[in-house]
Amino acid sequence: MSDSAARLLAVSDLHVSYPDNRAVVQNLFPTSPGDWLIVCGDVAETVADVEWALALLAERFETVIWVPGNHELWTHPSDPVQLRGVPRYEHLVQVCRRLGVLTPEDEFPVWRGEGGPVRIAPLFLLYDYTFRAPGTGTKEASLAYAEETGIVCADEVFLHPDPYPTRDDWCRARVAEARRRLDADASDIPYVLVNHWPLAREPTLVLHYPEFAQWCGTVLTADWHTRYRTAAVVYGHLHIPRSTVYAGVPFEEVSLGYPREWRPRDRRFAARPVLGGRS
Repeated sequence: MSDSAARLLAVSDLHVSYPDNRAVVQNLFPTSPGDWLIVCGDVAETVADVEWALALLAERFETVIWVPGNHELWTHPSDPVQLRGVPRYEHLVQVCRRLGVLTPEDEFPVWRGEGGPVRIAPLFLLYDYTFRAPGTGTKEASLAYAEETGIVCADEVFLHPDPYPTRDDWCRARVAEARRRLDADASDIPYVLVNHWPLAREPTLVLHYPEFAQWCGTVLTADWHTRYRTAAVVYGHLHIPRSTVYAGVPFEEVSLGYPREWRPRDRRFAARPVLGGRS
């Protein structure tokens, strides 16, 4: 569909298990019939909630593109679907395919509206503890520091890497596969790189608890926004919505976050424009 008013929009960290956040999602609508929506992970912890939100959004937006966050990958006791690790991710991909939602396992779609053409690359990369706590030189020391401060991500309990031995190993495998796909793409159309976790460490430097950064990405992707011809990088996870620029490339953090975080902003949440039409 060609619509000169259509926009490429993005949201993240909808966390619809919270009733207030669920109400926000119920009020997310396109501003044009041709709008596309990137959903950048952490929709919910249960498969049923993820499916509810993506089904609703897929009915409204011309195209919806989803990448998983850590919360979708949790095997939480409250979820009847007790799949772990890779089988859980693959199950979510199949849910998306039934809904017509694009995932990291699909061909990169091309946006030809305002700011385009751009090739949208939905990525699923995880983290490998290389954004280590200040003053620590190893993963073990970084995790120990986090334990001492009490700032430990719940992934350590709920996010299983099966069949990989560790989350680090799963991350490295996902990074290698994504890089293979990006390197093999001969198109000269620039990318919008989409990943739940930031591709570079710089966005994590504003975290109130810097030790949490070790659950926020990998140094293996630090140069991807310059290595590949990139129009924008879209991410979430940090719950710090903002626009920044690194090496001339816009980085858009598009989180809603938890009610206690977004209520003080005293504004109606809206999907963020990725290209053009930024407010």
